[in-house]
Amino acid sequence: MLNISGMKCAGCVRAVENRLNQVDGVRSATVNLVTEVAVVETQTGSVTTEDLVEQVSQAGFAATPRATDGDGDDLTAWVEAKRQEQQQQGRRLGIAIALLILSAIGHLNHFGWLTIPVLSDLWFHAVLATVTLAFPAREILVDGWGGLRRLAPNMNTLVALGSVSAYLASVVALVFPDLGWECFFEEPVMLLAFILLGRTLEQRARYRAADALRSLVELQPAVARLISNPATAGAAQTGVEVPARCVQVGEWVQVLPGEKISADGTVVSGQSTVDESMLTGESMPVLKQPGDGVTAGTVNQSGAIALQVTGTGQNTVLAQMIRLVETAQSRKAPIQRLADVISGYFTYGVMSLATLTFLFWYFIGLHQWPQVMHSALGMAHMGHTMTYTSSTLLVSLKLAIAVMVVACPCALGLATPTAILVGSGLGAERGLLLRGGDSLETIAHLDTVVFDKTGTLTLGQPAVTEVQALTEDLSETDILQLAATVESGTQHPLAKAIHRAAIERELDLLKADEFDTQPGLGVAAQVTWQGTVQPCALGNQQWMIQREMMLDADVQDRAKVLAEAGQTVVYVALGDRVVGLVAIADQLRPDAAAVVDALQKQGLQVRVLTGDRKEVAGAIAAQLNLNPSQVTAEVSPQGKVDAIRQLQDSGHTVALMGDGINDAPALAQADVGISLHSSTDIAMETADVILMGDQLSALLETLTLSRVTFNKIRQNLAWAFAYNLVAIPLAAGVLLPTVGVSLSPAAAGGMMAFSSVAVVANSLLLRRE
Repeated sequence: MLNISGMKCAGCVRAVENRLNQVDGVRSATVNLVTEVAVVETQTGSVTTEDLVEQVSQAGFAATPRATDGDGDDLTAWVEAKRQEQQQQGRRLGIAIALLILSAIGHLNHFGWLTIPVLSDLWFHAVLATVTLAFPAREILVDGWGGLRRLAPNMNTLVALGSVSAYLASVVALVFPDLGWECFFEEPVMLLAFILLGRTLEQRARYRAADALRSLVELQPAVARLISNPATAGAAQTGVEVPARCVQVGEWVQVLPGEKISADGTVVSGQSTVDESMLTGESMPVLKQPGDGVTAGTVNQSGAIALQVTGTGQNTVLAQMIRLVETAQSRKAPIQRLADVISGYFTYGVMSLATLTFLFWYFIGLHQWPQVMHSALGMAHMGHTMTYTSSTLLVSLKLAIAVMVVACPCALGLATPTAILVGSGLGAERGLLLRGGDSLETIAHLDTVVFDKTGTLTLGQPAVTEVQALTEDLSETDILQLAATVESGTQHPLAKAIHRAAIERELDLLKADEFDTQPGLGVAAQVTWQGTVQPCALGNQQWMIQREMMLDADVQDRAKVLAEAGQTVVYVALGDRVVGLVAIADQLRPDAAAVVDALQKQGLQVRVLTGDRKEVAGAIAAQLNLNPSQVTAEVSPQGKVDAIRQLQDSGHTVALMGDGINDAPALAQADVGISLHSSTDIAMETADVILMGDQLSALLETLTLSRVTFNKIRQNLAWAFAYNLVAIPLAAGVLLPTVGVSLSPAAAGGMMAFSSVAVVANSLLLRRE
């Protein structure tokens, strides 16, 4: 990654991308105008960072390497640089307004309103124009000339050509009055004042567009209070404050009420509530007790806690969020490709049109329609005696300058990245992390959503749903107590479910020994029950048969009913008889049915893929009000990939929501992969969208945000194209022969400046939708 400075428009972006893509060993290069970052993918060992920096420098832009695995200093420096830019923009704004006021007051006499000594003098305006070009507009002129010299003209090239042309023509008219030319020093002054004003407003809007990313960066804790192991410390510890970046995994830190948590970790002592709104978007504080995980950047609210560090620096959840939001800017939406292609040739086309405009009006237009002369010159030139030739030259020059400065490649360049920056930032604030603009566009066109079952639609945590006693001398509580006792020696998921159920009912374990576990069948032990040691076994039907237990019709019927409801049946035998059944199932998430229903109401097809048996799949279909045909059972990981590919081959745009290692290939195959934050690392790495709040309802928010953001991108591009299609012919004088309307260079500059502001402001409206 490289930090790029000096880019002003889409033409600059195109120039940098082209230069980087031409380097041997570079596979792809993507440049973002808003965040001023280039992401370059290279072949290993084929090109160095220094080579890339040199190539960017040759293209006329400053570049510095950006660390990708450091301590976050690059982004912190970026935030500080943006803050300083805002202060500089304030000074530029004052200069622009002062120039406009001086120029406007000095020309009031042209309208017969007011003549002010010195301010109305022609030499004063010559000096004012010279000072404007030499100081406030110096950067524009130098950059514009540099682009022209490198045969890569940009927005500044057009502005520089227009303003310098007007200035030089006015200087010639002032020095050689016998030529009969008219001076119009006010044009470059007002033109550049409008440009500076527009860019100031645009920079401020772009700064606001990066609010979310900036807020995440500023959440990074600066200091940590390092302590020794609380378990071995004999007394209360005050701790030693050290830079948060110096804390290492495995060390212990203390966090007091009101402080930011300095690193990812696990609470080892103390109890408190923590504000995790930056992580999940949920405003309610979360109770944290020993054993609970906490995240760097969240705020400890009510009590002092000590935690053991599990992640620091770029390995924290906060750093991963920042990285995702930032890299989201480097993945362009496909809709932006047309804008990129056009912007690459935009300035060449505008310079050609300006030349044609001058030639047409000088040699043909004004001879054909001489009556438009006064309309084109404007009120500021009324009362001046000019020759026909000088008037023709002046009008042609003014129209050509207007064409150069009214054209706006900036709006094309900002249309997509500003909307993506605001949209992805809003997503981060709400706990929705999107990897890029391409994902946003694809989500906006989804027509099919496929869910994995275990851990996605369900909690991924089997729980006891029913306990049945099959004999009159034992109660359901007795059955659960016996089951928990026998399963106490195993760590199987079903055993953990039985254990949790016993703890919830506050049941004590019985005395037991001689545990015997048979994988795939069950477990047995000698249990002391009512003062007598008896064999007790838990397991499936095959385990009961193997132990020669009698399974009468009633027991089998009960087990069949439970199995058909999608539950796993565990038989409980005491002595030589089966005494109870325990039903265990993975519970649906509380919001699963509502989310599936909402998706279908939006016109999306919903499918469920699961590796579970058909009975479980059928039960899930019933609970979600889905047709059995929408749920496919006993699907292998490769089968999930094949199923998604089949849907894609049928013309569907498919999103898959999964959570496990076995879902990673299917997540990669889907057009959009979506994962919960509680998913495995590989699932999150493969996914295009990560839902930090671990709630399925966040999927609906993601769909809404993506559609609204993509609509903003389309609106911005439509405005950018429409503006140029209307403004350039208007500046070229297409309405002069019919209605006598044209644009002065100053008015054209104002329109160009505010067209970019309009694009950024429209993107900011996302925050209100």
